[in-house]
Amino acid sequence: MDPTILKRLQELTPVEKEQLKNQSLNDDIPPAALDLAGMHRLNRPVFNDYFFNNRNVFVSKHNRFAPYPLHSHHFLEINYVISGEIHEVVNGDPITLKKNDLLLLDVGSSHSIASPGANDIMLNILFRDKNISINLLNQIQSRQSELYNFLINRVFKQQQSGSYLLFPKEPDNDDVKLTVERLIEEYYLHRPFADTIIQAYLTILIAKLVRNYRITADHATSSQKIIIKILQEIHNNYQHASLASIAKKYAYNANYLGNQFRKETGKTFSQALTSERLIHAKQLVSSTQLPIIEIMHSVGITNSSFFYRKYKAQYGCHPRDDRAQNNNTITSMINDGLS
Repeated sequence: MDPTILKRLQELTPVEKEQLKNQSLNDDIPPAALDLAGMHRLNRPVFNDYFFNNRNVFVSKHNRFAPYPLHSHHFLEINYVISGEIHEVVNGDPITLKKNDLLLLDVGSSHSIASPGANDIMLNILFRDKNISINLLNQIQSRQSELYNFLINRVFKQQQSGSYLLFPKEPDNDDVKLTVERLIEEYYLHRPFADTIIQAYLTILIAKLVRNYRITADHATSSQKIIIKILQEIHNNYQHASLASIAKKYAYNANYLGNQFRKETGKTFSQALTSERLIHAKQLVSSTQLPIIEIMHSVGITNSSFFYRKYKAQYGCHPRDDRAQNNNTITSMINDGLS
């Protein structure tokens, strides 16, 4: 991180000086930032969109030396620890954040924060992009794998409202850390095109969180474990996989395995296989200029009318329209950055 920004974050703010002196909260939140109706309903502070002031991302240092009471908000929030450690209670769950850990809080999450010490520096990154929510993690990664889709759905059944996700710093992996630091630098240095670059970094950050988020099969039932194996087979061999060959490999009756698969996933084996093939087809449609018919064959589908019908059902448009929309989005982002 830029040394001048790090030094600025380590310095005491006026609020921190008061809190250090009095050892109590000196809240600097203006009344206009509070949702009074939400406060009355939930019996705790609820913050509205006051902070954004015609921007989509707001960054602030969390004030040290006093605990912050339970509250929630209408926007999404990232808590990122620069140094030391932070103790929070999120939706009733105690959480400790250490250096370079990241906590992503969905709209409606409730959390309180214990009093940080002098070395406990945390940044709050607030954003309200209507296209971003915790479910974006599902939407992005489900385009990568039917297996991930199955596993993350199990996680989200336990966190339906006001979800949160904790991303501990991974050893020997600074991927997320570097992106967060670039975003913070753009915010504090006020360079040309900063708003556009900050939004781009936020999108990159969300995508990197998805890429680095480890969903496991812990506590899966015996039935779920075999389904996970099938989904792994589909993901690894989507061009040629078949229920019969997988059943033979794991010594199961094909009809039994097919019934269990549908029971656990809500899809037939054929539906899941087609979805996985379309996931890979969409990646090629979006990232290459290969002919659509060539893409279709490369993912293991031979019937063009079936391919076009299923692609539209899964993604809401035909492959050529999808490619055109993607190209227009890229062009628009470039033009926005130059304007």
